[in-house]
Amino acid sequence: MNTDFRSINQPFANQVVVNGECYLYFGGTAYLGIPQNQEFIDLYIQGIKKFGLNNGTSRSNNIQLGIYNEAEEEAAKRFLAADALITSSGYLAAQLTVKTLSTFGKVMYAPATHPALWLTEQPDTLEDSFGQWKQQTIETINSAEENNFVLISNSMNNLFPEIYDFDFLEEIHLDKNIIIIVDDSHGIGINNHGLGAFSQLPRLENVECVVVASMAKALGVDAGLVLGPQHIIQQLKKTNVFVGASPPSAASLYAFIHAEEIYQTAWKKLQQNIIHFNGALNLTWKFEQGFPAYLINYPHLGEDLLKHHILISSFPYPNADSEPINRIVLSSWHQPEDIDQLISVLK
Repeated sequence: MNTDFRSINQPFANQVVVNGECYLYFGGTAYLGIPQNQEFIDLYIQGIKKFGLNNGTSRSNNIQLGIYNEAEEEAAKRFLAADALITSSGYLAAQLTVKTLSTFGKVMYAPATHPALWLTEQPDTLEDSFGQWKQQTIETINSAEENNFVLISNSMNNLFPEIYDFDFLEEIHLDKNIIIIVDDSHGIGINNHGLGAFSQLPRLENVECVVVASMAKALGVDAGLVLGPQHIIQQLKKTNVFVGASPPSAASLYAFIHAEEIYQTAWKKLQQNIIHFNGALNLTWKFEQGFPAYLINYPHLGEDLLKHHILISSFPYPNADSEPINRIVLSSWHQPEDIDQLISVLK
């Protein structure tokens, strides 16, 4: 009888118990282990006691909780942006940003952008790789009659691990005006010592940089974030979508504000786990230094590891009838003995 892993009735952690059997878990996106971090949970409970379970009033209400402005100020400071906006989800943050800023100029999508970034249906991209796209983008913009462009991209590919380099923006002519929107949902809190993509984007007089992100992955908060120049963030805050939507839980943002040291400690633990695991890998694995996802071109890995009570991320891609892509994902909640057990099975 096949075990159903789609109806797990417990929080995700380094181990999950299904039908009375314990499995090591190496999947998901809780890279810093925040959902199981007791110090963070304690902060969340403090937030609930201070602000209640939820707040359904929109950001346009004449009576507001001050925690939302505080959280936005903290996010801007922490991730080195001029200003920030927080919504109830990463999807809402991305849609709000893309639909508002796409009117600035011609929209150009990088390959494999997340659906949250799509204006309508999946955009057509002729290029297969980010490298091909950025070269074509330089040539297209520099030779175009139009002067205003909106570039939309992920900050990285987390399925086939690759962190993107946006220095190509320096090759675009200065008479071309660019807004670049980058989805950093998987990188924020992890890449660039936890600072994410925003501070790594080139600072150019003809380029405005905007980062959108889900806070529900590494940061462990059910909310969405937009980082950018003050005038763009203030423009987004005037939209009907922002003023009409309910905000995220105030308690979760209270925890976020007070958890900087918790995040730093968890990040260091994750890097230790990465170094531990990297030492056992051979050249057949694809990964990015410092990012905890590992891909191998072996479609039966998930099945093989399951026999040893180890669960990994394994699903068909890009179509339902495709071979599964198998990724091992490390988290701060993994202990050295968890990684040792995984390594021993992989050998």
